[in-house]
Amino acid sequence: MTGTTVRRVASGIRSLLPAAADYRDLRRTWKGDLIAGVTVGIVALPLALAFGVSSGAGAESGLVTAIVAGIVAAVFGGSNVQVSGPTGAMVVVLAPIIATHGPGALAVVGLLAGAMVLVAGALRLGRAVTFIPWPVIEGFTLGIAVIIFLQQVPSALGVPATEGANAVVGAIQAVLQASWPDAAWSLAVVAVVAAIMLVAPRIHPLVPGSILAIVVVSAVTVLAGVPVATIGALPSGLPAPALPVIDPATLTGLLLPAATVAALAAIESLLSARVAATMADTGPYDADRELVGQGLASIASALFGGMPATGAIARTAVNVRTGGRTRVAAIVHALLLAGIVAVGAVVVASIPLAALAGVLMVTATRMISFATVRTVVRSSRADAAVFVATAIITVSVDLITAVLVGIVVAAFLALRAVARSSGVHREELPGPAEPADERIALFRLDGALFFGAAERMLERVATLRDVDVVIIRMSQLQLLDATGAQVITELIRALERRGVTVLVKGVQPRHLELARRVGVIDSLRHRNHLFDDLPAAVEHARSHTRRAAAAT
Repeated sequence: MTGTTVRRVASGIRSLLPAAADYRDLRRTWKGDLIAGVTVGIVALPLALAFGVSSGAGAESGLVTAIVAGIVAAVFGGSNVQVSGPTGAMVVVLAPIIATHGPGALAVVGLLAGAMVLVAGALRLGRAVTFIPWPVIEGFTLGIAVIIFLQQVPSALGVPATEGANAVVGAIQAVLQASWPDAAWSLAVVAVVAAIMLVAPRIHPLVPGSILAIVVVSAVTVLAGVPVATIGALPSGLPAPALPVIDPATLTGLLLPAATVAALAAIESLLSARVAATMADTGPYDADRELVGQGLASIASALFGGMPATGAIARTAVNVRTGGRTRVAAIVHALLLAGIVAVGAVVVASIPLAALAGVLMVTATRMISFATVRTVVRSSRADAAVFVATAIITVSVDLITAVLVGIVVAAFLALRAVARSSGVHREELPGPAEPADERIALFRLDGALFFGAAERMLERVATLRDVDVVIIRMSQLQLLDATGAQVITELIRALERRGVTVLVKGVQPRHLELARRVGVIDSLRHRNHLFDDLPAAVEHARSHTRRAAAAT
């Protein structure tokens, strides 16, 4: 390797690692960072507990994820304000994995998924998320919200969830299995939590409705002896890190689930970081470094018994809105959670599971922006179809399948729109008419000539009759791929075989090399049949018709 290459590689590696510049504004922003970190920590506590329980990994796992992944992602990630931890979207993916393979598979999935995300960052794949269309993003966001809400129905009714069942099926089974009037106690807890969370922001925007609701219902259920299930005993500190026992046979079966988790972690984290960068003057984010940070966060979380982590848009938004401007805010949020675990584990153990279900039900409802839904649905029929399809597949199948199908459908519709915008138009010859001009056909190619549109051009021109010369104008062609160039080649050869002279005018410099390689230029009868100027091409065509008339 040359010295220049080594320096370039070293510079690329350094750009993915923490630097002192990450904290250069700390002297100016430390007060806001401290306040924001405490606020986000209070907001994150019930969510971490709820997501851990909802995934099947347990409340402890949710807390460990928020603490360990929160610190690691803050230090190594590519965003100054991103707050990472367990999220609803990750729970949607993890719940069936844990139900199928057991809780022991969680650490293996976390390590594999973290390594995949880390490698993606090292390979500079961070900008790939920009290829996900907006209707797809909104579609799977709606689907995730619906799944999270339905997953809480068993806890809200005080019945055990059906392992491995689809969220819709599980919710229906929970309703059928509910024992009345016992289920009324759990529903009352959910209703109180929801009411407090909805009223609290109206009192003051910074009032943490979720934590206030948790405190109120926990106190009432304990003092009144309400018969509802609770979280149960929690350890008073973080567990020691440990490598999971990896069975080769189990490892093979977990590769696909891990890839699903990795894809979700990358997509959600980058979307969250991108949105956060537009909310305030917090500096740009590095997409590749963000993937590296999230990959390391999931690996570290798995070693401590936690879940794979992603950037959390709701907590990140709270961080920015309450004054967080550097990574210190996210670090403070994680340290606050660690302190709560250390001194308040006994208190946390008495939180009703129905209260956590209420928190997540309200959270899921808030994920749905009805104004955004109306905007997407009204934008165009194609975008509305992509949005609805993505949402339905997310709920009925899984999130990654929904995203892939959404992208494929959106790409197909976009290609169809581009193909329809392209065209082949016959034009009148410029200048005063001359005898035998009717024997000359001038065609202008517009838009894009690629595999989705090339065949129409071939059909349009190949059916010509009673002409001696065809002029093909390519100066207005915006896109040309190998298929389009091959169709032009076939067209020229077909016309020349019928004795029709073909002239090509205005091949753009960016298309010229492709045209040469595919054979457009070689298919012309003579090299002089390639023109840069339309009047010259028309005059050449008229010279052909004059000679033909003279010979006749």
